Amino acid sequence: MRPSAPYTCKRCLNALQFGPRTTQYSLLSTRLALGRRTLTGACEKPRLATATQVKTQSSQKIAGRRTIASLGDQRQTAKDEPSEYRSPGGLASTPIPESEGRPLLMPNNLFHPFSSSPSPEIRRRAAFIKQNAYCPHPDHHQTRLPTSPNDPEARKSVKGSMPPKHVSFECPDCGIPVSCSEEHWADDYEAHLEICDTLREINEDDHDLRSGRFFPEFEYPGDQMEEAMINMTNWDTFMFSREFRAINDERSLRQATRLLTYPVTIGSVLHELSPYNIKKGGRLTVEGLKSLSALRYSLHPPRSGGGADIKGLRPTPPPMRIFILGARAESSLPREVWVQLAHLFPRVSFHLIFIGPESMTNRDAEFPLPERTPGNPFGAVVEDRLTNSLKISTFVEYYHTLHKAGHFYPYDPYFDCFVLFHPGLGHPASSHEWAETIPQLLETKVPIIVTGYTQYDMERDIKWVQETVGGEMDLLMHPGENRFRSLRWDLNDLDPQDISCGNWGVWAFRGKRYETMMKDTE
Repeated sequence: MRPSAPYTCKRCLNALQFGPRTTQYSLLSTRLALGRRTLTGACEKPRLATATQVKTQSSQKIAGRRTIASLGDQRQTAKDEPSEYRSPGGLASTPIPESEGRPLLMPNNLFHPFSSSPSPEIRRRAAFIKQNAYCPHPDHHQTRLPTSPNDPEARKSVKGSMPPKHVSFECPDCGIPVSCSEEHWADDYEAHLEICDTLREINEDDHDLRSGRFFPEFEYPGDQMEEAMINMTNWDTFMFSREFRAINDERSLRQATRLLTYPVTIGSVLHELSPYNIKKGGRLTVEGLKSLSALRYSLHPPRSGGGADIKGLRPTPPPMRIFILGARAESSLPREVWVQLAHLFPRVSFHLIFIGPESMTNRDAEFPLPERTPGNPFGAVVEDRLTNSLKISTFVEYYHTLHKAGHFYPYDPYFDCFVLFHPGLGHPASSHEWAETIPQLLETKVPIIVTGYTQYDMERDIKWVQETVGGEMDLLMHPGENRFRSLRWDLNDLDPQDISCGNWGVWAFRGKRYETMMKDTE
């Protein structure tokens, strides 16, 4: 029987009448695993504690777990599809309800150790971490060369007292495998405290994505009147001025920004109301003002006076082409996310071009790729019916191959822009892939927007570009923190000490322009 309306809200009435609502974005958002990683250091300031306090806390936790371990018959064993959850100590709690064959986790029940998680995906992830990640304790000798000053491998010696060993012990505070044994975890507890809170936050966010709840933060607004000004000071002002549904929970805000950081980062640099300007602290250089002024001239055209009748016909400018090179996770984003970029510039149309050998990752439903024909020589996947102002093309190919073929010529600084999300230009494992591409990008004289995981990652990329092309580049925007970075932290499964967030920093450059002047001979 349907409950009386005066005592039940409208949303609950709909849920009781039509059943719980589900969303397709929860699965898509959980598959945003970025391919390349750069090693970062601690993302939070360490808690101030003396060595005696740390040893005392560690001894108390170890004693407590040994007491609970005596209740071995009550400890839960991992199953493929658990119908109930037992706490890490082994005491049974209330069964977890299920929704559509998966466990439904409540907001106050999101923390679970990875190896005993209700989600089979997270349990498989825990097994992968234990098979590939190494213990960060300084007694082990190095497994590779450190890639940054904050790399945990820098704490180890080349010839340590112990050989490398995979992690197997899960920290009871964050629930993630971080050490090879309980003794090493307790001995290195002070160093682990620097990232323990962030790892626990990652744990809860991952379980939240698989909790089975409805995700209202993944519902995006449509067009709005042009007179409504967009405030790009930060995430809060942007979402308020764009009329997003109110998000009052920090976890929901982290989930929303994890997806929106890609289109909004591009829009925040190109928009006329961008927080990056020529003023003091605005990070924009004089050359950057020249390049971005050309793009903003095309992105914010005056009203043409066009109409639907014959008298109202007006010439239409070409679409704004945004080349996203080395595309990985951003190419598999829900298309509703990329439509938000078009809503920021309602008078122009966009053509997003994803280029890279991994640009079809997590898009298994679209395989096999189109055949390479004379009309489509590189087998592009074209999505041209998303909206009347957005078209997306995907090329599973290296950019330097397309550049040599002249596939996108000519380039126009008023209508073209390159974007590189976490390219790893200076990373030892990926720099060789960009050695041929970067000089070709500088030849186009088109702005190139680059993001990075950390300040060190960005500075390493800039140094590599300067060493590779010499003085043939102009810096358009100084490196610094991105105002629209992802607020959610990500974990590198190959190294649990490596935590990062998407698009933490942003900077820009282009090929150097040489201006000539005519000299009067008289």
